[in-house]
Amino acid sequence: MTADFFTQLPLLTRFREITDLNAYRPLPADWTIFVSDVRGSTRAVAEGRYKEVNMVGAATITAALNVADEIEIPFVFGGDGAVLAVPPPLAEPTKQALSAVSGLARETFNLELRVGAIPVQTILDGGYQVFVARLALNMQVAQAVFSGGGIRYAEQLVKDAVTGADFNIAPSDPAAANLSGLECRWDTIQPAHGTALCVIVQTLPQFDPEITMAIYRNVIDEIEQIYGGDQAYHPLHYDLMQISAKPQALWSEARLRGGASSLSQLTYLMRIYALNLGMYGYRWLQQLRGEHPWWDQYRKHVVTAADYRKYDDTLRMIISGTEAQHEALLARLTAHFQAGELVFGVHRSPEVMLTCLVFKRMERQIHFVDGADGGFTLAAQDLKQRQRQYMVVNSRE
Repeated sequence: MTADFFTQLPLLTRFREITDLNAYRPLPADWTIFVSDVRGSTRAVAEGRYKEVNMVGAATITAALNVADEIEIPFVFGGDGAVLAVPPPLAEPTKQALSAVSGLARETFNLELRVGAIPVQTILDGGYQVFVARLALNMQVAQAVFSGGGIRYAEQLVKDAVTGADFNIAPSDPAAANLSGLECRWDTIQPAHGTALCVIVQTLPQFDPEITMAIYRNVIDEIEQIYGGDQAYHPLHYDLMQISAKPQALWSEARLRGGASSLSQLTYLMRIYALNLGMYGYRWLQQLRGEHPWWDQYRKHVVTAADYRKYDDTLRMIISGTEAQHEALLARLTAHFQAGELVFGVHRSPEVMLTCLVFKRMERQIHFVDGADGGFTLAAQDLKQRQRQYMVVNSRE
């Protein structure tokens, strides 16, 4: 049964394994790819609304997971949007759910969430492939990684003014959006090892799959040479993480999940604000009793469930390190760019933020990490600038 396809994939345990083509399996041709992104996200960042952008991007994943229920589906969070894939029984209900999220984004934040649904068969007919692998975050959660060029092609179809009309989904009634599990209750977080570098890397499309993966493997190896192993550049450390005691920091979640009326949103806000304050009190009480605080255990669990590295035909990472380390990585990436191997975009962030999907405390949850001041959205703008530079240089040759 294709609905169980993703669950049955072998589990990768090291991030470097995503560059092994043998780790991937073809996504079934009868599945559907959904692509979402917030149009005008750069403008929203300039207005100081990046938390809203992140929440809307994560909301598409949340709504799809709530439709899927016990069926495990592959997804990748991109900051201002997401990519996910669903089997045939979930295609229509997912389309309806994401249409409702698009309506909710417009009504709540005045953000235009573009959502497109592309059959995998359409991607195959276009000459591209969609391969997927399953990468463990911890014992409870696995994330998807995609290769084959098909995801990048799907994004082009959705964003193109002509082809988008065939695949894009109109917004619908916001009341139908089920965002149970979506949370945003942390303060912005100081990176564990200095500053955070938001990095996006894309190989150039002329390379065959083996060369493509060799380039990404080199980049990952260079990152580990510069920064050390996984924990040496992980952007989170539990000691630096605190839930917010500021009502305004919780307002985005309250507006998305609190209901249509201002009163219901305010009631929701006060409830989660009280929960946050209660957590501080409970931790203090446990310390007074000489107990090991549950809150410290939970923060450690959140670190293990952090989604800070991802791949969907594009490598995206949030890397914590010193300025000297960041400069060393930029020098390596620039050398690859000048050699005609890849384009890249970066953005430095003094703090990171979390957008969270929490379905069961201490178990099923995932925490999306991004730069607090624009992160992946601004790194994507930097990448587009290098793409234009590459095209200009090559047009002269």
